[in-house]
Amino acid sequence: MFAKPFIIIGAGPAGLIAAETIAAAGGKVRIYDAMPSPARKFLMAGRGGLNLTHSEPLDRFIGRYGAARPLFDRLIRSFTPADLRDWCHGLGVETFVGSSGRVFPKEMKASILLRAWLRRLAGLGVELHPRHRWVGWTAAGALRLAGPAGEVTTDGAAAVILALGGASWPRLGSDGGWAELLRGRAVPLAPFRPSNSGFDVRWSAGLRERAEGMPLKRITVTFRDRTVPGELVITAHGLEGGPLYALSAPLRDAIERDGEAEILLDLKPDLTVSQVQNRLARVPPADSVANRLRKALSLNPPVGALLREGAGDADLTRSMCVASLLKSLPIKLSGMQGLERAISTAGGIRLTALDDGLMLKDMPGIFACGEMLDWEAPTGGYLLQGCFASGIAAGKTALRYAAGH
Repeated sequence: MFAKPFIIIGAGPAGLIAAETIAAAGGKVRIYDAMPSPARKFLMAGRGGLNLTHSEPLDRFIGRYGAARPLFDRLIRSFTPADLRDWCHGLGVETFVGSSGRVFPKEMKASILLRAWLRRLAGLGVELHPRHRWVGWTAAGALRLAGPAGEVTTDGAAAVILALGGASWPRLGSDGGWAELLRGRAVPLAPFRPSNSGFDVRWSAGLRERAEGMPLKRITVTFRDRTVPGELVITAHGLEGGPLYALSAPLRDAIERDGEAEILLDLKPDLTVSQVQNRLARVPPADSVANRLRKALSLNPPVGALLREGAGDADLTRSMCVASLLKSLPIKLSGMQGLERAISTAGGIRLTALDDGLMLKDMPGIFACGEMLDWEAPTGGYLLQGCFASGIAAGKTALRYAAGH
């Protein structure tokens, strides 16, 4: 049906699903990737169970994409979380919904899904060429790729899809090096910024020594008018965990603007201030803070250390003071961990540089998808869903473009 091959640069989820979309429609596909093997960041994500998507109502789901919602409203309604689960089932990988509403493969492993996926792609005739890095442009405007056997170009391709990822976890292949190549062609780019990353807190040496690596379970984190439940981990540099990832965009923006951002921790969200105070009052005030918290509220040692860190002049022998702090403990975030430690990135190709089919407006026949676009979403399945949905959209519009040329 298509005389010319489609070329995809990048073998992460967005690139692989674009390849499947095109190959299933009869197109010949060649995938080039700089790494020795495909989908390395995808496999790394699978170490935590591979959170594929989320089961919440679709309107709420789409709202997680913030400023990029207009684009993802269209993309995700065309490939919904239910469609992603059906796709997994078609590969022989069953999924389940966890207690948080997140969706996982039953085996909780990315490697099983990836092996089945690569077998399907091979059966569709998709060629995978590892160790090929995009290095520039030919005089005619084709893309140049340096590989083990020399240079290849995209000259004569039916269409080209860029799916090179963002700039987080560079050792897994997403190093953002492609940005300079596009900038040299005047493609509008937003600067890379960390997303879904830990935050810095100026802990005292004593707290780091006593509490580093310890969890804060079943808490809530509030920033301004948003409250997110979950768990955090105290680290040497500050705090990490799902609630902060969900709030990472506004927290990052506040730190960039004001130099810091203050969050409030509710360390006992299932109880009111009065209930916390009454339970504390039953324990002799002569006991240490840690013992009072353990006996009255079953709170583990890091909480006592946190209270001492943030109490200031508060009298921690008084139940009312301790109860108030437990329900609204202020923590000042002084910075955000960098791109090399971020789960994902904001920034990349500005959405205004793309037409409705994800084709670069000033580069006919070249499409882009996945994390290299300027969008962000919290963890919880929204990142992978966005990559899959944009990859499928790019594949479909590349097919339509090639059919008309």
